[in-house]
Amino acid sequence: MATIGLDKLYYSKITEDASGNETYATPTVLAKAISAELSVELAEATLYADADYLYSLPQWDDVLSEERRTEIVKEFKSGTLTLGVDDIGISVAADLTGAQVDKNNVLISGGQDAGSPVAIGFRAKKSNGKYKYYWLYRVKFGIPAASLATKGDSITFSTPSIEGTVLCRNKPDANGKHPWKAEVTEGDTGVTAATINDWYNSVYEPTYATTSTQTSGK
Repeated sequence: MATIGLDKLYYSKITEDASGNETYATPTVLAKAISAELSVELAEATLYADADYLYSLPQWDDVLSEERRTEIVKEFKSGTLTLGVDDIGISVAADLTGAQVDKNNVLISGGQDAGSPVAIGFRAKKSNGKYKYYWLYRVKFGIPAASLATKGDSITFSTPSIEGTVLCRNKPDANGKHPWKAEVTEGDTGVTAATINDWYNSVYEPTYATTSTQTSGK
């Protein structure tokens, strides 16, 4: 289904331990979201079904084709998130970009500014009226961009935008993976009201069912 709206844009500040594992603060409203564009870069790797030397032997020529011997695996490398917002407040801009607020509440952006990564949460309205909810676990933003144009004696501002790089988080989940995104659609089978209602109370932490193999220790 087509996504037709975007709202409830939040961010969560990140603190890291000595190993770089993230702890997420209570989410805070970032701004009124107008648009979001997420592009993803995948790293492609070839996994061989067994050792290279084994399948290079002549006796395998009529047993497995080259296509059967290999598998192309694509995994997330990084992404780019571009947000169009109505306004980015001074304190939010400082949190996201590393800019400084002086004693007169003026935002000062320096050439060496580098913001700390944050988690980004939002929801998108689908054509059936239901919402899809997202958390991006680690996003590092640059300086917000804004343009203006003069028309007669007036000045017109375009929608500000801010672009960030989306990365996998450092902290592994319960399966030992390093997720970069969580998403859920309200009303889908197995999705509880609690999951939806709590989405912005904290950054979503993956939970997995315990299998009989895991519980038996095999």
